[in-house]
Amino acid sequence: MIVSIMQPYFLPYIGYFQLIKAADIFVIYDHIKYTKKGWINRNRLLLNGHDAFFSLPLKKSSDTLDVVEKELASDYEPEKLLRQFAGAYAGAPFFDEIFPLLTEILMCQERNLFHYIYHSLQLVCRYLDIQTDIRLSSELPFNQELKGQDKVIAICQVLNADRYMNAIGGTALYDRQVFRENKLELQFLQSSPVEYQQFSTPFVPWLSIIDVLMFNPLSRVQQLVSEHYTII
Repeated sequence: MIVSIMQPYFLPYIGYFQLIKAADIFVIYDHIKYTKKGWINRNRLLLNGHDAFFSLPLKKSSDTLDVVEKELASDYEPEKLLRQFAGAYAGAPFFDEIFPLLTEILMCQERNLFHYIYHSLQLVCRYLDIQTDIRLSSELPFNQELKGQDKVIAICQVLNADRYMNAIGGTALYDRQVFRENKLELQFLQSSPVEYQQFSTPFVPWLSIIDVLMFNPLSRVQQLVSEHYTII
């Protein structure tokens, strides 16, 4: 039983979906502190040959709130964001296939930040035919006051996991010996470099999954999600 756990990210890069696909159960933290200038409510797209940020505007509120307590700004216009994507990708080979998916994602009526992001992740996973069981951390019966490594181990234990798989960026956060003492194997997923034609400009790596989908057939994206990584 492989368990992976991540924060919610809005239209993240392909490695996030590789981690979901590689796990038997994927847990998303909903009660976790929102961080400014992170990847929770923003990512990058390709614009005129260069990377550019897109983001979800938020209501002004305390910096101490959890993601699930944050709300989208009352003046958020999903149509404006759709136009930004259309301007960036209208000439992409798979624009006609992906733009309806993007419209369904952005036009979601939910205004809670977490649930808006969760809805987007569900739709992308459905499109990619990822069957992984996705759970919310707040619904699991463990001590919600735990932090860091202790919290991860507790979640794995309530889910009867024997392996915990994290993205490669978390290698400094966890101790393999501590996981072994708790009868868990610790693994890390490292995405392999992915390169494909982006119009006629030099390739810009690690953009949102939307960029990958705009320039590649679905079967190729599914292959990349399923195989194009190394487990360490």
